Amino acid sequence: MSDLLQRSAPELAALVSSGQVGAEEITRASLDAIDASNGALGAFLTVSRDAALAAARSIDERRKRGEPLGKLAGVPVAVKDALATKDAPTTAASRILVPGASTSDQGADPRAGYLPPYDATVVAKLRAADAIIIGKTNMDEFAMGSSTENSAFFPARNPHDPTRIPGGSSGGSAVAVAANMAPLALGSDTGGSIRQPAALTGVVGVKPTYGRVSRYGLFAFASSLDQVGVFARDVRGAAVSLEVIAGGDQHDATSEDRPSAVFDPASFKGDPLKHADGRPLRIGIARESLEAGVEPAVRAAVLAAANELAKAGADLVEVSLPSTRFGVAAYYVLATAEASSNLARYDGVRYGLRVHERGEPLDQLYKKTRGRGFGREVKRRIILGTFVLSAGYYDAYYRRAQKVRTLIKGDFDRAFSEVDLLLSPTSPTVAFKLGAKTQDPLAMYLGDVCTLPASLAGVPALSIPCGLAAPGDGGPPLPVGLQLTAPAFEEALLLRVAARVEGLLDASGLVRRNAEAAP
Repeated sequence: MSDLLQRSAPELAALVSSGQVGAEEITRASLDAIDASNGALGAFLTVSRDAALAAARSIDERRKRGEPLGKLAGVPVAVKDALATKDAPTTAASRILVPGASTSDQGADPRAGYLPPYDATVVAKLRAADAIIIGKTNMDEFAMGSSTENSAFFPARNPHDPTRIPGGSSGGSAVAVAANMAPLALGSDTGGSIRQPAALTGVVGVKPTYGRVSRYGLFAFASSLDQVGVFARDVRGAAVSLEVIAGGDQHDATSEDRPSAVFDPASFKGDPLKHADGRPLRIGIARESLEAGVEPAVRAAVLAAANELAKAGADLVEVSLPSTRFGVAAYYVLATAEASSNLARYDGVRYGLRVHERGEPLDQLYKKTRGRGFGREVKRRIILGTFVLSAGYYDAYYRRAQKVRTLIKGDFDRAFSEVDLLLSPTSPTVAFKLGAKTQDPLAMYLGDVCTLPASLAGVPALSIPCGLAAPGDGGPPLPVGLQLTAPAFEEALLLRVAARVEGLLDASGLVRRNAEAAP
């Protein structure tokens, strides 16, 4: 593997802009890494080899002419296959978006998938910053899952142990970064789909505030929860890429047109663990987050990291978020209700798979197309969502879940009146074996117990590696993620503190760098 791929995104962009390394050289190194590892790990559904090399050559030619280059010049970026790309198929890892797909369980080819006529806003912003879109990554179908085992094509595998899941739903993007196929990747996070796979694969994953980043071009799962975010090798790489994709968008009415924020921790001065007046930063640890089925080894790793923060001068205090114990129940009412509405557009009429015999009535077209095009988990959530929205059950389930969501947001508001940030585990467990929970949906859903509350409250959160822990089922130690959560639109504070934590944990020896742990 090329040493170039051991470098962070800002380092690579600086090398390209200075002419020390060509964008084409970096792009070829990334493509070679994909060729070497993707067959075993299943990170990518499609690879944009020709388009990526052409974009890289264009950047090198512009540099030679002395033209200015973008902030991510020559940096390969993997894009979750739920984001529209006009030059590459977009399938959301579903056979329903592969026209002519086999109606059997085998045979669908994502390379034959739906080709959007436009780029998602975040993809367009990456191109404008001279990033190289290297390919589309594997995921749980329509982002419905926590393990990337629900992909219609093949599962993604954890590079630390390929017999284990990488998390989900953005598992392919996490694997691409963890296995050094690309230094950056885009994902989407509805209930933890960036943070949880980041934790299980040992990389940095950021879910911004709801509205910080445009959702235009993101294939919707639950529109009041979906948010586009980033994976990176380190906090600074995540910060720079977030700065590129953030901002309001006329195509997304839920996006916030706020003044451009500088997220890059390298641009800040002073100690991020202290306020300007010298007071220590107050970081809250919610006791509920340490009790919600968290494995002892995971809890120990998180508390060890918290101890490093305390030694560095942060003021750690215990707080309570009592309503978050209802987070899983509320989420799986609200998200499925929105999914049942959003996925109604996939009907076999306008695009994608069409299963229909001449002379059959229209309802048979709908039934056959959706029955064969959607996977089991997507069908389960559509049925659940339709049920909770149906007459007689709306008040009992959907309206009540909305009230719980309001209570959870209130918990966060009260906590942030006392502390600056919150600290918790990202996932209650380390990565489990492929197939271990596929027959128990509730056990799978409980894997999101630590990430769901921030999604329901709409606040920003990230996961950074904080050590290794032995899995309860045996095997070598696996990555543990530390989650930091901030008040709405406080990404700059979140990333600045995360960069400090990253440095403390590296210096303490609690974290083995991903480059050493991944193949």
